[in-house]
Amino acid sequence: MFEIDTASSAAYIVAALLFILALAGLSKHETAKVGNTYGILGMAIALVATIGLAVDRDIDTLPLVLLVVAMLLGAAIGLWRAREVEMTGMPELIALLHSFVGLAAVLVGWNGYLEVEDDPGSHHAAVLEAQDLLGVHSAEVFIGVFIGAVTFTGSIVAFLKLSARIKSAPMTLPGKNVLNLGALAAFAGLTVWFVIDPQLWLLVLVTVLALLLGWHLVASIGGGDMPVVVSMLNSYSGWAAAASGFLLENDLLIVTGALVGSSGAYLSYIMCQAMNRSFISVIAGGFGIEAPTGADTDYGEHKEIQAVDAADLLADASSVIITPGYGMAVAQAQYPVAELTSKLRARGVDVRFGIHPVAGRLPGHMNVLLAEAKVPYDIVLEMDEINDDFPETDVVLVIGANDTVNPAAAEDPTSPIAGMPVLEVWNAKEVVVFKRSMATGYAGVQNPLFFRDNSRMLFGDAKAKVDEIIHSLPN
Repeated sequence: MFEIDTASSAAYIVAALLFILALAGLSKHETAKVGNTYGILGMAIALVATIGLAVDRDIDTLPLVLLVVAMLLGAAIGLWRAREVEMTGMPELIALLHSFVGLAAVLVGWNGYLEVEDDPGSHHAAVLEAQDLLGVHSAEVFIGVFIGAVTFTGSIVAFLKLSARIKSAPMTLPGKNVLNLGALAAFAGLTVWFVIDPQLWLLVLVTVLALLLGWHLVASIGGGDMPVVVSMLNSYSGWAAAASGFLLENDLLIVTGALVGSSGAYLSYIMCQAMNRSFISVIAGGFGIEAPTGADTDYGEHKEIQAVDAADLLADASSVIITPGYGMAVAQAQYPVAELTSKLRARGVDVRFGIHPVAGRLPGHMNVLLAEAKVPYDIVLEMDEINDDFPETDVVLVIGANDTVNPAAAEDPTSPIAGMPVLEVWNAKEVVVFKRSMATGYAGVQNPLFFRDNSRMLFGDAKAKVDEIIHSLPN
């Protein structure tokens, strides 16, 4: 027993270090693939160590078989979905995966209650009572169930919004902030009550309360803030996993959950800074609470351009910046964009990419798409690195972006996105905007960029239009 326990503890330490290395690797384009490999290796070690520990502790054959079957089934489903999902569907898939973590935390919490508080004569309950830790266990159960349930329903709503199964507009119930704060206050009071007197009805009540709160929190957040929501739910899922780790007395689960929770929270903070918003304001409602200004404003007439004329502009340019958005992902235009980039660079044109921190529906969404299409890392720049270069740029191609290039954020203090840092593409000499129509972006805010004197609209499927430009480039 000692040798297996020692080996398992050592394996858990190695797995935890690999998870830390995975996070470090995923922080840069060049090391992301290695970081992902570290994460896979760490999880494989953790699973093998857990099974070895279960075998050593003489767990009955049936539960052990069910454990292995569940792992194999989950792995098969995961591999299938990973192969089938398009990059455009990755945000909602991740949101759905977060819901599984939340549901697992709820089930672990309920199991902990049934094993200890509901069965005070059990060996586990007797050990905890002898160590005067029964109250701590009750708190772990209650808090774990609450965090898990909030994560579960919140992630489901995020999945439904991101996959367009429900509207992205925020739900605005009367006194929604009072409802949220009231639910948190009720949770705090019920936790104290449960620790003093752990009754089943209290656990049922907090489960229902948390499920409703999770639904309301995310339903109240508008589409413009969904990238932050995905990151926020990632953080929640980490804390839910950590809570399960305490209940299961699994140090690795605690460490892993804390890593995911803290990194997700920090990423949410960074993204909120990039949007000039506080994390609390996002939770309180997000974009769309105000009536979108500019929707009825007369900005004049937009001007159109054809692909062949856009090709002439690019052929005469010495510097080009491409600012992609979710529309590029939907059209799967990253490959022709990469080909266009290669052809322009071969002609001596300085081509670079400007990436807004919340472009797309997922943190790093555009970076992954461009890396997938083999665009060189060194020409893919963040907003802060490239914003000052637009005045010296001949042509900007806005491919499927909208809110992240909206001048209203900088110029209209009444706009719902006022103060949000954006890519200042309008400062370039010429701007070509690829869009299917004149519809507003995900935040539901009209974009005055489309009506500027130096802007031209290139309507149609982004992939098809980029292909047309490539074929129309002069030899």
